[in-house]
Amino acid sequence: MTSLPTTRTRAEVHAAAASPRGASDPRQEGPADLRLVPPALAAWAAGAIALGTSGRTVAVACAGAFLAAAVLLYGIRRRRAAMGRTRRRTAGAVAAVLLCGATAGAVAALHAADVRRGPVPALAGEFAEATAEVTVTRDPRLSRPRVRGAALAPVSVVVEAEATRITGPDGTTTDTRAPVLVTVRPEARQRAAWLRLLPSTRLRVHGRLAPPLHEGDRVAAVVRGGGGPPRVIGAPSSVQRFAGRLRAGLRTATDGLSPDARALLPGLVVGDTSRVPPDLDEAFRATDMTHLLAVSGSNLTLLLALLTGPPHLAARAERRGLAAALGIRLRTTALFGGAITLGFVIVCRPDPSVLRAAACGLITLLAIGTGRRRSLLPALAAAVLALLLYDPWLARSYGFLLSVLATGALLTFAPGWSAALRRRGVPPRPAEMLAAAAAAQAVCAPVVVMMAARVSLVAIPCNLFAELAVGPAMILGSAALAVAPLALPVARWIAWPAGWPAEWIAGVARTGAGLPGAEAGWPGGWPGGLLLAAVTLVAVLLGRHLLRHRWLGAACALLLLLAVVRPAPLTRVITGWPPPGWRMVACDVGQGDALVLAAGPGTAVVVDAGPEPRAVDRCLRTLGVVRVPLLVLTHFHADHVAGLPGALRGRSVGAIETTGLAEPPGQAAAVRRLAAAARVPVVTAVPGERRRSGSLSWEVLWPGPANPAAAPPLEGPNDASVTLLVRTAGLTLLLLGDLEPPAQQALLTAHPALPPVDVLKVAHHGSAYQDPRLIHRLRPRIALISCGADNPYGHPSPRTVAALETRGAAVLRTDRDGPIAVTGPRLRAVAGGSRGRGGSWGRRVPVGSRGGLNRFRKEARSCRSHSGPRSMTTSTAFWRRRIRPWTPPWSTARPPGCRRIRWPPIRESCCSYWPGSRGRARSWRSAPWAGTARSGWPGRCPTAGGW
Repeated sequence: MTSLPTTRTRAEVHAAAASPRGASDPRQEGPADLRLVPPALAAWAAGAIALGTSGRTVAVACAGAFLAAAVLLYGIRRRRAAMGRTRRRTAGAVAAVLLCGATAGAVAALHAADVRRGPVPALAGEFAEATAEVTVTRDPRLSRPRVRGAALAPVSVVVEAEATRITGPDGTTTDTRAPVLVTVRPEARQRAAWLRLLPSTRLRVHGRLAPPLHEGDRVAAVVRGGGGPPRVIGAPSSVQRFAGRLRAGLRTATDGLSPDARALLPGLVVGDTSRVPPDLDEAFRATDMTHLLAVSGSNLTLLLALLTGPPHLAARAERRGLAAALGIRLRTTALFGGAITLGFVIVCRPDPSVLRAAACGLITLLAIGTGRRRSLLPALAAAVLALLLYDPWLARSYGFLLSVLATGALLTFAPGWSAALRRRGVPPRPAEMLAAAAAAQAVCAPVVVMMAARVSLVAIPCNLFAELAVGPAMILGSAALAVAPLALPVARWIAWPAGWPAEWIAGVARTGAGLPGAEAGWPGGWPGGLLLAAVTLVAVLLGRHLLRHRWLGAACALLLLLAVVRPAPLTRVITGWPPPGWRMVACDVGQGDALVLAAGPGTAVVVDAGPEPRAVDRCLRTLGVVRVPLLVLTHFHADHVAGLPGALRGRSVGAIETTGLAEPPGQAAAVRRLAAAARVPVVTAVPGERRRSGSLSWEVLWPGPANPAAAPPLEGPNDASVTLLVRTAGLTLLLLGDLEPPAQQALLTAHPALPPVDVLKVAHHGSAYQDPRLIHRLRPRIALISCGADNPYGHPSPRTVAALETRGAAVLRTDRDGPIAVTGPRLRAVAGGSRGRGGSWGRRVPVGSRGGLNRFRKEARSCRSHSGPRSMTTSTAFWRRRIRPWTPPWSTARPPGCRRIRWPPIRESCCSYWPGSRGRARSWRSAPWAGTARSGWPGRCPTAGGW
């Protein structure tokens, strides 16, 4: 009897499809194929561990893994009939995991050995000078400008290379193979020659070798070369020269575009970020859009989609794209796609990031050839495994991790989330875009937190808006790239419309980063990443229920919108910042100065801009300042002027007023260039100059008296600081800039009638160099010190803080209290964000309160009870006059009551300078109360035996 062939029943969704292969709906093709995922993860973990482990330990572990895998495979072969199907599959999977992990670990150990062995690490450990012949492996780049103290750190050219020959200080020449990082500081006219170097170029570099900053880096040494042009001993390969001509042609074609489009379009097309300014780069980081500036799989996918159309239609009769329009067969289309991928790798350089993009493109080609999404996940795992074996250092690359996580999320979570949104009435294309952005952000945010310790609240909407323009910019930019070597005028015409979507993307990044709640602080490192992953998981689980209740979902969306936009009235009610009636704010800009003086609704006079544009811009946005009639730069040190772009951003600035001493000249010239670009006039402050804006008035007291002949010589930019005497709402404020003691004494001599002030901006971030007579004359009620947390200069000096507190001033500092606001006409100080004190936003600081006087009296009695016959005076009149109301209570023994004293003026006099104490002053002139002595003060400190 002959059995009839059985017919396989097809699912309805496949039977109804137009294609004979059925539909490509991922929800109808069974569960995802995860068989290659465990081996890929095992190879990843083994490679990351082996790179930082000794070779002997790795060899033993790999031998054990190989032996265990061999035993499992032998057991499967011998007992195949006795073992069930499930047990065979499990044993085979474990053997595959062991084999992949052992292979990846062995390869990683060999790569790590190249870094540790040879003469290069030994010479770097000795910080020896050597001459090296190196081969450039990646494009040279400029180091990011940063402020180091009062000056901008010099910009360096950084070149990643491989040392092939090294000549030590004794003249010994050795052939080697070690990755190195070359840093040089050439002059401005020679910098372009370094930046034009192409990969595969051979150089001879002489410099001092140093170990890498972090142990376990992929470079064996850092070669710190000198200035001068590069010494080329070998030309680049023809392939790299061709790719360099294409990239240079694209840059030339975009020269006539707007600054943002000119900087961004080469980055979108080929990952060339050499023109991206620091502020735009920071905006992309704040909105989590940096993947657009790096060559990624999406770039190649767009090019392939232009050829094949949407991937899910590539194997169907209704497929789209140029291939379908020209009648090209499916297999030929796949070959053309492979050629495009190869050209993409050549033009964008075969470094690890480009190889990751090529792997993602090959996954797309596989989808085109099969028409089944189910095969994408094992293809991704296979690509990860191959790349890790090719370059094990990718196992420790955050960029590689983000790329794999984002691609995996698009293949696993995004289709289901998109289908759920469509079932609830969202149109297909918006649902797909929203699901893709949300899935990528959900899996990548914990990794970003580990690196940056912050969470972007605008990442999803910004990526959605930017996605609208990425396609046109990429396609038109790629066309300009291909045409530029043949017809540059035509390439300019193509690049011109490509600049519009590039400007849109830059505008989205700048707008999103400029929102008050664009970023939220979060714990960094592994704990912060795991915490955010747990929070994200809870949010995803709750989100499924929110989609069923539209009103509840809308309320959550509204709360998120308010957290990002932060309307000023609502923010003031919740946080108390900015306080109503604020007259001056000391912004928290780190180790620098940035002061804001209220001059009306939305209007303020800004004094200095701090060292970092984002910090001062955020401060002004929080205060709602949109008009700046005058921006005063007290002097040209970087910690006062480097943040000028942030102060100018999005605001109407009337004029910039500076000191007359243009030093340092480079930073003075940079200020003038920025002002010229913003079309803001620059004027010089004149002693005796008086101005008014609304209820705010100020007078320029320094530099120098009105008579130039009587002006003392200025010893540097600090002594040339513009000093302002400000009056507002019945308050008097003195802003000293960075004046040193000689200039402070000259200021007091030039203005003998200088009145007491309510608020003093302490000079030079509260350094130890202050003139005691000036502090005694001013007798401030509030002393503000602007300095950075954990700064390397020890600012503010404890001696300066003690001297100010001795005069009765309430000392506030931005490194501990955050931004500080002064309100009037009733003087009050409000700390905007206390650090390390358990404070909260809007914390009020008492100024001359009755509680302070009672505390003073109580602790004075505690110290007096152990101080011998020379008792303290606790007169209220003395306290209100804010002068030192006692004579020092010297004795022959340290008073035990000191342990209970917390009030700084009492503690400093009663305990810190006690005879026999390690910190006591040698003379009363060097004590914190120097210059305030009345009758009966000794001219020296007593010895341990008494007076």
